Amino acid sequence: MTTVTDQVKEKLRAVLVFDQNMLILAAILGFFAGFASTFFRWMIEFFESIFSIKGLSLTGIPPQFYPFLLPLMPMLGGCFIGLICKYFPNAVKENGVHKVMHAVAMDDGKLRKRTITSCAITSSITIGSGGSAGREGPTVQIGSAIGSTIGQILHLTTERIRVLVGCGAAAGIAASFNAPLAGVLFALEIILGDFTIHTFSPIIIASVIGTVTGRALEGNEVTFNVPVHELVHPSEIIFYLALGVLCGIVARLFTFSYFYIQKIFEEKIPTPDYIKPAIGGLLIGIISIFIPQVLGNGYDVMEQALTGEIFWGLAFILVFMKIMCTSITLGSGGMGGVFAPSLFIGAMLGTAFGSSVHFIFPSLTASAETYSVVGMGAVAGAVMQAPLTNILMLFELTNDYTLILPIMATCIAASYTYQRFTKHSIYVQNLINKGINIRHGREASIMNSIKVRDVMSTDITTIAQEMPFRKILETISYSKNFYFPVIDNKGDMTGILSFSDIREVIFEEQLGDLLVAEELANKNVSVLTPEQNINDAMEVFSKLDVDQLPVVRSEDKLKVIGMLTRGDMMAAYNREVLVSGFGR
Repeated sequence: MTTVTDQVKEKLRAVLVFDQNMLILAAILGFFAGFASTFFRWMIEFFESIFSIKGLSLTGIPPQFYPFLLPLMPMLGGCFIGLICKYFPNAVKENGVHKVMHAVAMDDGKLRKRTITSCAITSSITIGSGGSAGREGPTVQIGSAIGSTIGQILHLTTERIRVLVGCGAAAGIAASFNAPLAGVLFALEIILGDFTIHTFSPIIIASVIGTVTGRALEGNEVTFNVPVHELVHPSEIIFYLALGVLCGIVARLFTFSYFYIQKIFEEKIPTPDYIKPAIGGLLIGIISIFIPQVLGNGYDVMEQALTGEIFWGLAFILVFMKIMCTSITLGSGGMGGVFAPSLFIGAMLGTAFGSSVHFIFPSLTASAETYSVVGMGAVAGAVMQAPLTNILMLFELTNDYTLILPIMATCIAASYTYQRFTKHSIYVQNLINKGINIRHGREASIMNSIKVRDVMSTDITTIAQEMPFRKILETISYSKNFYFPVIDNKGDMTGILSFSDIREVIFEEQLGDLLVAEELANKNVSVLTPEQNINDAMEVFSKLDVDQLPVVRSEDKLKVIGMLTRGDMMAAYNREVLVSGFGR
């Protein structure tokens, strides 16, 4: 005969098994996303060879025409993108990191399977033909789409699919840049906006497996090989803070130009959309005749800056030219990300700034290459509004820990300076321009409109504080809740018990008659009131990493009137999304 204790143990085992299954799925996803990320890099390299002298030589065109034809390669790539836009318009419209964020917030984490191929093909053509864009955005989308597809095939819950979307993004970034820590933080800080243990563990596993897969296919090499740097003098931190302020201003200039030129192509150029990528490519080609460094993702040029091989005057010009060219490429309809261009802009700004201060204060400052390294992360951190991600990513990209203090100071200064102009990252601003405001991975206006009283459950299982442990097990075995308010003889809440509290002692049979609820309960209880909205509730859920919270009377915080679960809150949110039509 099954005892009450056995029933509770089975519930706990079921929860543990499900979590273990998620870790297994995360590992499998990490492999597929890591392979897809690496394959995407190979596609870019393939198209770079096609849209080059090597590709022209295969056509039989005489070499004397190559100097005239090479500037037309971005336009040719734009023509291919235009054809894809014309015949597969819906597939192309799904591209962009902001689309992943939108899917997580508004569409239950569901991305179409075709996103994997459409994003890989269009982005590799854009970057390979010389378009000024990066591979980070497409890599995130490809990995996220793989995670979403696996979740949909297995008919997982909405929350589990969202976690797999984050796992795919983390594994893709980790494999692409050989940066497992940055992959984890990118997924949590940007894609999900959720740092709970339920999301953290699978994402770490996916990122680790993605990194291992990428290293197996490409080798364990850092993205940038740079000399060892150091903080020359304690007072030098002032110059790094000044660089951070400049990086924040330049980052804002980049996002402003990005949206401004995008608006020009959308509203001011009276041509069909499928022709605009070719126009953008033609403009990039013309600019490249005079400044060829603006082509592609620019990693080779960044390498030159990090080793001191670029003149500071050219670096200063490249700051603004890269902003312009990236804005033209992506604003005209080209496909790609903004991370690599942000790194490029920061590296050039750091080179120009570092050369100046080192010329004036040679004994107090490091060389220009050092400031170039620091500037990379600062501009990217401000543009993405993810300083922590970029601090760790910069460390992993360069494998140089000696500059961690300047990097931290500069990234934070850049992010705060950027926030003086706007609070939103380039990704969030993309959604806001379409009428969607994302917070914590959800649409903020919808969450603000739903009150806790409309979602909470009045089915409460309370436990008297003097109740012995065996009686507690019997009580909770018949409850569907996982958290149980502990009350005194007046009905006032004195603490709360959770399954995790009980799990610690459930296998100690001899304690069954010795422990009482008051000794097990957590006395530090966070509560909600009926008048609060679920946006406020999400803040508390994210902070505490719990799945259920007690709801108390507004006038008496000790009287429990209901329980709010994370699942019920998200179900209400999803229903409202469908009613309002945001998810369409």
